[in-house]
Amino acid sequence: MTDDGADNLEQIHSREFSWRLWPVLPLYPYGKRRTIRKEVVKDTIWTFDQLQGIFYVVVPIRMTVVKLDDGGLLVYAPVAPTPECTRLVNELVAKHGNVRYIILPTISGLEHKVFVGPFARCFPNAQVFVAPNQWSFPLNLPLSWLGLPPKRTQVLPQDSTKTPFADQFDYAILGPIDLGPGKFAEVAFFHKRSHTLLVTDSVISIPEDPPAIVQLDPYPLLFHAKDKASDIVADIPVNRRKGWQRISLFALYFQPSALEISRWGQVFRDALKAPERSNRAYFGLFPFKWQENWQRSFYALQGGGRLFVAPILQTLILNRAPRETIDWANQVASWDFQWIVPCHFDSPIKVAPHQFRQAFSFLEKQPVNVGFGDNSYPLPEEDFKVLRVIDTGLNKLNIVPPVKDKV
Repeated sequence: MTDDGADNLEQIHSREFSWRLWPVLPLYPYGKRRTIRKEVVKDTIWTFDQLQGIFYVVVPIRMTVVKLDDGGLLVYAPVAPTPECTRLVNELVAKHGNVRYIILPTISGLEHKVFVGPFARCFPNAQVFVAPNQWSFPLNLPLSWLGLPPKRTQVLPQDSTKTPFADQFDYAILGPIDLGPGKFAEVAFFHKRSHTLLVTDSVISIPEDPPAIVQLDPYPLLFHAKDKASDIVADIPVNRRKGWQRISLFALYFQPSALEISRWGQVFRDALKAPERSNRAYFGLFPFKWQENWQRSFYALQGGGRLFVAPILQTLILNRAPRETIDWANQVASWDFQWIVPCHFDSPIKVAPHQFRQAFSFLEKQPVNVGFGDNSYPLPEEDFKVLRVIDTGLNKLNIVPPVKDKV
């Protein structure tokens, strides 16, 4: 291929991945988003993974598409409708029928809400259903002002039998949980025929190795695999894995116990010795200092791929409504699902309903069947230190409601 041909091919690929509305939510990788489609239940359920993050703390964000028994598709938690993503969806449309329903299953997650309007415009015949009690910050704007089509958008009723897809899906609404300046809610969808549960943020599972979507551009993995600013990190599997495991700790704890933040004077001096000082490398700035035992924190968190509630939700959100959360978890656990597809980290997860329920045992005074070998063993308290400090600060300033007693 000639150089001109290679350049033209690169331009075509760049257009395929283009996301021009990235300034609305300026997260990495900004205006260039790749999409990976994966069939998780044959001819029935597909996931569409993209990437997002800040300071190269990148994790998957996931949309799930389900084939309806009477033809057409239901979309849960849309991602950015780039040309590539839209093409991959339209390949399913050509085989299985139009996108008929689009579900926004959360009220507070901008990383999910911001894509619904643009995605709905790509599929103008689809009805849009949103979780109740939507809100936006800093101004609480009408949904139409957020880009959702007013004539095609309606709120999910509390009674899941009142929807046009009730014969194929059940759902349960958690919240809204009052967080002071905002609210949290999530709608878990259960696809009856495939025995698959769709969730947004409530539970996750972390793979030991970086997911495929994260590996398309290894730079963030290698950036966080460094031990100091002057390191030159080879692009080999062990370093990709090292970077991914540290990213997971960043994303879920902000600052685990095994991480120290260097003094900024030293950070600037070290940056002068960095082999790469470009804008992409944050000008050589690398303030992170990991202790030798940092992997202990990762494996305690990852727990062999078990299902758990993210530390941020445990510490800052769900503990404001323990009874409501447990009641919701009980309702969800009453369904006979065999797989869970979350919107972040690993997917699909082979799991039993009781394992989902046990993931919320941190909200109980006397958890049942909790031990080190169990699905829900407690995470190390020392890794919660920064999150506890944040929580205490928010409480002292009366920004958030106080934590409620365990049930």
